[in-house]
Amino acid sequence: MQIRRSLIAALLATACTLALPALAFERPFPPHAKRGVMKPDIFPAVVIDGKPRILTAGARILNTDNLIQMPASLSAGSFVVNYTEDDTFQVEQIWILTRDEAAQSPKQQRINQPRQQ
Repeated sequence: MQIRRSLIAALLATACTLALPALAFERPFPPHAKRGVMKPDIFPAVVIDGKPRILTAGARILNTDNLIQMPASLSAGSFVVNYTEDDTFQVEQIWILTRDEAAQSPKQQRINQPRQQ
């Protein structure tokens, strides 16, 4: 009886492990989001596509797990990102892309469309 319970427990653990990739989700990026390569800079600045940009007061940076990433905790290097800007062209939201998301074109992600007023 105990062997049977152990086998069932092992089978369930294996099934749960195999099902984890199915829990992945697709992040909905707004149509007016843009694609770029970001490098951290001295807060509140970031460099996107080689140009210094300023973050808005309420800007959010979301990491690949879709969790808020504090600007000071970003490692040196560059990140492929999608981002949005406000009417004054300050950056208001940044999504650090996963490898799979970065491999998709902006057209596949349905971004880089004009902002609707």
